[in-house]
Amino acid sequence: MKYPDISFEPFFAFVHRPRIMYSPGLRAEVGYEMGQLGGTKAVIFTDQGIVKAGVADMVADEVKKSDLKLVGIFDSIVQDARIDIINEGTKFYKKNGADCMIVIGGGSVMDTAKAVNIMVGQGHDDFKPLAEQAALYEDAKRLPPHIAFPTTAGTGSETTGVTIFDYLEMGAKTGIASRALRPIRGLIDPDNTRSLPRMVAACTGLDQLTHALEAITALPFNQRPAPEQPRLRPAYQGANPISHVWASRAVEMIATDLVRVFDNPADDSARGQVLLAATYAGIGFGNSGVHLAHGMSYPVSGMVRNYVPKGYPPGHPIVPHGMAVCLNAPAVFRFTAPANPPMHLYAAKLMGRDVSKARPEEAGEILAGAIIDLMRKVEMPNGLAAVGFGPQDVDKMVEGTLPQHRVTKLSPRPAGPEDLRQLFLDSMKLW
Repeated sequence: MKYPDISFEPFFAFVHRPRIMYSPGLRAEVGYEMGQLGGTKAVIFTDQGIVKAGVADMVADEVKKSDLKLVGIFDSIVQDARIDIINEGTKFYKKNGADCMIVIGGGSVMDTAKAVNIMVGQGHDDFKPLAEQAALYEDAKRLPPHIAFPTTAGTGSETTGVTIFDYLEMGAKTGIASRALRPIRGLIDPDNTRSLPRMVAACTGLDQLTHALEAITALPFNQRPAPEQPRLRPAYQGANPISHVWASRAVEMIATDLVRVFDNPADDSARGQVLLAATYAGIGFGNSGVHLAHGMSYPVSGMVRNYVPKGYPPGHPIVPHGMAVCLNAPAVFRFTAPANPPMHLYAAKLMGRDVSKARPEEAGEILAGAIIDLMRKVEMPNGLAAVGFGPQDVDKMVEGTLPQHRVTKLSPRPAGPEDLRQLFLDSMKLW
């Protein structure tokens, strides 16, 4: 793979990841893997959709064939992790005397379980105080063994030290980061994604695409202030040469295979590639970080009114995370491109664009165009207006974005309130 003509200065970059395993039928090994980690009594964390699809039962059956004891299934997790559900899950885990967890689901399930894991490890019953902290406890050795089975191909949450949740009092989604939050094992089994609705596949796929694009274009790690002590090194370090490799491959894979999965969910080859790309993107952004598109997505999801996309449960208004991110992405990359045109052109090339004759000042428009073309092929709504927002909502969206320093400070081009306001306005209609 040829890299853009940009060098990274020889400063320290640290990449941390769990042990990742990939194979169809891998759920058969869950009991063995948990036994290797010292777990004896497991709780499965999942949601009702996974239960109804039969995936949770299939994993539970494999657990029962092993020496691992299944002491409970917590299936009350909802779309967008919430503090009250995190607290319920913590009580369930403790009540059943568990000493390990198996997580089966998409980003909301995995993020909820991560929060429960660190709650149990710290001996807390209420997640809210942790949600309000800027930094979290880092001693991963004290946390219960944790295996994650992703069932959506988007978040890459099985690889990251981040949990995203809906902070209802803030009116936005937000997140916390700690390397201790990472699952110890990520078991990537494409058989677990067979029942994924087309729109869910599209939203989660565009989430991973944006993860990878933001990881590639983020503020480089050597342009960030060094921490006072190594233990204070952030989980999100900025763009770095190791994350760059994982994120680059993820962009190529999703640009090639997402439309194939959307058009034909029975295409096992493409579905496996998209799921694997989510893991690649997760390793990439889980160490480099994301920036403005993600920071701007949190108030979009948090402020939803009546919008319910096809394939999602009726009666539960939601702008799915991946949709909220991609609706902002074209405007964001037009804005950030002047800070690093070659890297934005490189990203567009990964998506299949011919950039051989492109001028630097065209980089943002070319990358934005590639994203919009893919969005249209997988039937995304045409901007924020199509999911129920208007100019009158922009001030509150800006207000919900400003506290997201964990990600917004990784933008290669600083964005103040007026910049954010214009970015939201530019995202109202995309084509």
